[in-house]
Amino acid sequence: MDGPVHGTPPPDLDQTLQAAAVEHAITSRGSTRAFLATPVPRETVERILKAASYAPSGSNMQPWKVRVLTGAAKDRLVEAVGALHDAGDRGQRDYKYYPEPFPEPYLARRRATGWGLYGLLGIEKGEKEKMHRQHGRNFKFFDAPVGMIFTIDRALEIGSWLDYGTFIQNIMVMARGLGLHSCPQAAWANYHGVIRETLGIPEDEAVVCGMALGHGDPEDKVNTYRPVREEVDVFATFDGFA
Repeated sequence: MDGPVHGTPPPDLDQTLQAAAVEHAITSRGSTRAFLATPVPRETVERILKAASYAPSGSNMQPWKVRVLTGAAKDRLVEAVGALHDAGDRGQRDYKYYPEPFPEPYLARRRATGWGLYGLLGIEKGEKEKMHRQHGRNFKFFDAPVGMIFTIDRALEIGSWLDYGTFIQNIMVMARGLGLHSCPQAAWANYHGVIRETLGIPEDEAVVCGMALGHGDPEDKVNTYRPVREEVDVFATFDGFA
């Protein structure tokens, strides 16, 4: 691997530049939905995961487990899950991701994101076949050269799931630092049964989500979509500041 992934920064690196680099890695991250076929070396993925493993977790439990797939191994999973999706099997997660019913303002945000993406792609309301095909792109890892499946020990509680989010975020930010893109995909968890069977995942591990990783296709318009983010004063309050 090249260079350190943690510890004290080099003294000659200006702190302002450090902050700008980190900020760019965070704010330039987006859910990339079209990738180039350019391979990503195993060494690069290992470097990303090593950096991500410094995510905080309660009592340093480190609850994350990752299956990293490429080539024929990725193709086998894509074929198995894609066949179910194409047959109309929508699957079902073994954990609850979204609330029922959806309260506001979350429902409005969800709808804006969905229709914003479909609108960019020229998919109109009622065009169910086009929606189905676009959703099915998830199960090809959006043609990314690397796919990941994340699992967690079923014995662990919600605190470890919270910790897991910091690990996944670290992967995506580190990937951007290396010029790569990603897309976290909760959709994979709907097919946890066939994923478990295909990858040999034991029953005592729950499938959390998947992720596509690689070089984003700069020519595909789907990668221009960015959902609106709320201003800080919408979700934060400040007390005690001068």
